[in-house]
Amino acid sequence: MTEPLVLSGSEGAVTLASTALERLVVLAAQSVEGARVRRPKRSVEVSHGGGSATVSFELAVEEGVPVPELARAVQERVAEAVAATSRLEDESVDVSIEEIA
Repeated sequence: MTEPLVLSGSEGAVTLASTALERLVVLAAQSVEGARVRRPKRSVEVSHGGGSATVSFELAVEEGVPVPELARAVQERVAEAVAATSRLEDESVDVSIEEIA
């Protein structure tokens, strides 16, 4: 289960709920044409600690789309979104292709 992320600063703290982190991953992944996150409420996992994050989720890919290129594009888009939103560096973005649709 994804834990909330607490960003502390001199003015106080900001908490990103686990559902917000997971939704960020889903939106970023699905912004790549031909990609759809499978079971987004159950398959998305974001682990974080020490300033880095590990993300994993299941993906469905449209038929006819080159899978390796799409998976790399999804990994890059998710890493950028997580870093821009949370100040976490991505340790890894693990994508499991579970369906060709």
